Amino acid sequence: MYVDRGRQYSIAGFLAALLVVLALAAGNFFSLGNFSDILVNISFVTIAAVGMMAVILTGQIDISIGVTLSICSTVAAIASKAGVPIPLVALISVGTGALLGLVNGLLVTRFKVHSIIVTLGTMSVFRGLLIYFTKGAWIYSLPQDFRSVGLGTFLGIQNPIWAMIIVLLVAAWLFSSTAWGRSLYAVGSNPEAARLSGIRVPFVQASVFVVLGALVGLATMFYATRFSTIQSNTGQGFEFVVITAVVVGGVNIFGGSGTVLGVALGALLVGITGTALTFLGISAYWEQAIQGLFILLAVAFDSVRLRRRRYVLQKVRGGV
Repeated sequence: MYVDRGRQYSIAGFLAALLVVLALAAGNFFSLGNFSDILVNISFVTIAAVGMMAVILTGQIDISIGVTLSICSTVAAIASKAGVPIPLVALISVGTGALLGLVNGLLVTRFKVHSIIVTLGTMSVFRGLLIYFTKGAWIYSLPQDFRSVGLGTFLGIQNPIWAMIIVLLVAAWLFSSTAWGRSLYAVGSNPEAARLSGIRVPFVQASVFVVLGALVGLATMFYATRFSTIQSNTGQGFEFVVITAVVVGGVNIFGGSGTVLGVALGALLVGITGTALTFLGISAYWEQAIQGLFILLAVAFDSVRLRRRRYVLQKVRGGV
């Protein structure tokens, strides 16, 4: 398992510099309430980003998670309004996300089509089906027990923050200490070598889409429950924010390397940057442009790093 800590140090340094700028230009940024709001706002992004990390580690990507969030939000809201107990609503949301992820995973592995094409197609299909069945109608008057999931607290800390912490800790263990987690790095680094070593590559590739879908379903419970209404366009642009957090966090877009800590830092950077624009009096319209710049820089960094690794390996082999 290859881990490059350079990106983590870069993000930490950039965050430190950004905080210094904020301290000088917007001292009111530094309040417990503001930091709490930032953590809540990135909680569902981070939960989904852990799943996206698993997908990208294997050399794939999923751009349909925005509509997955929308479908899970709709299903969860309808179930809650029908009187279904909240634990079962959460299970339904997670199961719905996992099922949609399974569809993506099977299409990728069975038809041998790259995931960006598959998920581009399923994104349109899923969104069309959602609009067909809901007629584009919004869901109003969500029950209070449903909303308490996203707005409630435990030991003075908001529920979404607890969920984010638990998911990060579990993911860190899974990716580093289990055979399945290590297989993601192997498949992303060299699928053929992974196959020859006994790893079931198609199973691994399909499983990461299921995991991502399930985590989007879980993230839904801490996103949709914060609002009194579920809109028909919920989730649009969600995939862009999640991919930004993952790639900026040091997960190699080509697969094979990355850490949960890096993803957490990437999500934090995205969250703080968006809030910082407001405190610095800069239009929020620049937020997507900055996120796009982050992605371009991260991909360029990965490309240069990959070429350097290949060059070093060639030199070593030549010397031998």
